[in-house]
Amino acid sequence: MANSIANLTRLPDLRKRLVFTFVMLAIYRFGVFVPTPGIDVGKLQQALFGGQSGGTIFEIVNLFSGGALEQFSIFALGIMPYISASIIFQLLTVSIPALKKLQEEGEAGRNKINQWTRYGTVALALVQGFGISYGLLNQGYVLANMSGPRFVLTTIISLAAGTCFIMWLGEQITERGIGNGISLLIFAGIVARIPKGFVDAWFNRDEYFGVFGFAMLLAFLFAIVTAVIFFERCHRRVPIHYAKRVVGRRLMQGQTSHLPLKINMAGVIPPIFASSILLFPATIANFVTSDQLQQVVNFFTVGWFFNTMYVAAIIFFTYFYTAVTFNPADVAENLQKQGGFIPGIRPGKPTSDYLDSILTKITLGGALYLAVICVVPQFLISQFNIPSSLAYTFGGTSVLIVVGVAVDTVAQMESHLINRNYEGFLGPKGGRFKGRRA
Repeated sequence: MANSIANLTRLPDLRKRLVFTFVMLAIYRFGVFVPTPGIDVGKLQQALFGGQSGGTIFEIVNLFSGGALEQFSIFALGIMPYISASIIFQLLTVSIPALKKLQEEGEAGRNKINQWTRYGTVALALVQGFGISYGLLNQGYVLANMSGPRFVLTTIISLAAGTCFIMWLGEQITERGIGNGISLLIFAGIVARIPKGFVDAWFNRDEYFGVFGFAMLLAFLFAIVTAVIFFERCHRRVPIHYAKRVVGRRLMQGQTSHLPLKINMAGVIPPIFASSILLFPATIANFVTSDQLQQVVNFFTVGWFFNTMYVAAIIFFTYFYTAVTFNPADVAENLQKQGGFIPGIRPGKPTSDYLDSILTKITLGGALYLAVICVVPQFLISQFNIPSSLAYTFGGTSVLIVVGVAVDTVAQMESHLINRNYEGFLGPKGGRFKGRRA
């Protein structure tokens, strides 16, 4: 392992990519602490994050922005508008034939869709910036020396510009660095909060769980990370046979391969969707003074009812997004064109139905796995009275993202090493480290 890590610096191209990635991530972390003008940050922090026991969507946004929302910096919106725009265009590509045809045109079509995604990101950032600035102005979180129109305009421009700059950073990392840029930015924001989480957990151990409870928390975190690694790498191998065929003037012999079907094809999209929808009432309640409405909202956002709805929403969105990203009919058609078939299954629609039945079964396991992992923060909050910020840092979606991005990035670095005749991270006899994309 030490020799493999040393090899990272011996490849000029890989070394440049790593340095570029670290510089871009450092710029991103610096921007998290650049404040948006005219905000009373202390008063806003107390209103959004002070004294909460269950957390709202602000906790999720703050998690993905790396603490930028808590500081209310120019990166307060984070990369969420870009993620939302990407998801919207993915869904539109499936439902609108013209967009689907454009995507199938190759790199030019994909570049066109990416361009529209950027425009959608800017539009969403402007709309969200206006909504946030208007809400902050009405709630009195603006400094006295800022006029209303000036504050609204400044906040809209600052937040939209910050989101566009983050989007540019992510694209630059993807093109000139190592790994997926957008994922690495989210990864960096979550990882940057982990040391503070450990410090808060240690110094507040007597108030919440004691020394023994702190040790159990570490063991619990290790178990969650292990489970995430195991399930993220689990897949069902469907055997594929290729008959003899003529390619040009060459006779290709029959080959045997396999089609890997992941247990969790939807990634972290289902928890994000489910959290955003179910925690929206609690978010609205932060700006409402009615005690009766607060009681109604608490019933739907705390306790067994919320957890049940959360699990059901995760299962639903897991099946929904898996159906969007994986089309058994297209896979069966491509296999038939390439002369491949599944032993004992006729090509065409029988192959499509067979793949769909397998995917339906294994997706249930993936959906239950996501639900269990994502309910962990609620369990820590309700049963052990752990603060919501600490629970969201050490459980749920944050662990899924950190582990998944780390596995993918390490797999890409190992690919660079192996392609240039260097040993991988597992050594000459340890096999190859495989990420989720392998």
